Amino acid sequence: MRQNKTRPAKRLILAAWAAALSLLLTSCLQTSTAGDPHKVALVVKSAETQFFLSMFAGAQAAAAEYNIDLTITAPESEEDYAAQNTLVEQAVADGAEVILFSATDYENTADAIDAAAQKGVGIIAIDSDVNSTAVASYIGTDNYAAGAMAARAALERVEGELNVGIINYGLNSANGQERERGARETLTDSGRVGVVQTINTRAEAKSAQADTEALLQEHPEINVLLAFNEPTSVGAAAAVRGLEMSDTVFLVGFDSNVDTVDDLQTGEVDALVVQNPYAMGYLGVESAYKLLTGRARELQSIVDTSTRIVDRDNLFAMDSQKALFAFD
Repeated sequence: MRQNKTRPAKRLILAAWAAALSLLLTSCLQTSTAGDPHKVALVVKSAETQFFLSMFAGAQAAAAEYNIDLTITAPESEEDYAAQNTLVEQAVADGAEVILFSATDYENTADAIDAAAQKGVGIIAIDSDVNSTAVASYIGTDNYAAGAMAARAALERVEGELNVGIINYGLNSANGQERERGARETLTDSGRVGVVQTINTRAEAKSAQADTEALLQEHPEINVLLAFNEPTSVGAAAAVRGLEMSDTVFLVGFDSNVDTVDDLQTGEVDALVVQNPYAMGYLGVESAYKLLTGRARELQSIVDTSTRIVDRDNLFAMDSQKALFAFD
C-alpha cells in the first residue's frame, strides 16, 4: 500500500517555475552583435505544455547568445499537421534561413519541409523527427530507449505479472511510436507480461483522462499504465485519481509538469521519464548558428539529449530537481 502524503501547494511550484524562467530570460547576454542577425524559425507541435515552454527558454537563451532573430510558432492542436505545414510556409515567406522543426506528423509534414529546403532553408529536427532527407541534424530523446526505460521502471518496481495499458498519442508521431516500440519489446522480453492494451488519444489532458478511464473500466486487470507525453500523463494521472486506483495501478508518465510532479508525491504517478527540452531548444539554435556560419561539418546527424527516471525515492535529489526544472 502506498502512503498518502499531503498535496503541496501548486502555487509555490508555479511561482518557482516562473521565477526561474524570468531570471533566465532577463540574464541572457548577447555575445555577438555585429551585423544583422540571422533569422531562425522554431516551429513546434504545441505552445501549451511545460515541455515546450522549457524548450522555448533554451532556444531563446541561445538566440540571445548567438544574436539570432528567433520566431516561435505552433498550431493550436498538436494533431493539426495542415496548420503546421502552413506555419512552415509562412516561416519561409518571412525569410527564415533555418527552420527548427518538431513534427506533428512524420509523413504528412515532409512535403512542406522538403519544399522549404528546396528554397535554400536549412532544416534541423528537434524532439520529433520528419521523413525528409533535408534534415541536417536531429536533436532530442532516443525515443526507443525512453520507451524501454518506462517499461523497465515498471518491471523493476512492480512484482509479479504485469498487465499493461499504454496511453499513446498520435499514430503518425515518430517519437510516440518509437516509445511504444521500445516499451513493448522490453515488456515482451521480460516474460512477465500478461496483457498489453494500447489506446491512441489526443495530446490533451481531458481527452487522455476520459480515454484512460474507459480503458481501465474495460480492462480491470490492468495494473500498470505507461503514458508517453506530458498531456497524456496528466490525463492518465487524473483518471487514476478519479477512479481511486492509485493503490492498484502503477503509472509511469513522461516529462515534467506541475500536476504530475505533484501527483508523484501523492501516489497517482509512480515514476516519470524526464526529458531535457531546454537542451533541445538551446542546442537547436546553436546548431542553426553553426549551419549559418559555415560550420555545418560540426553538426552531428543525431544528438541524444539526456533522459532520466524520477520517482518518489529520488525526487528531491539535486540531479532530479535539475531535470524537472531544467532552466540552466
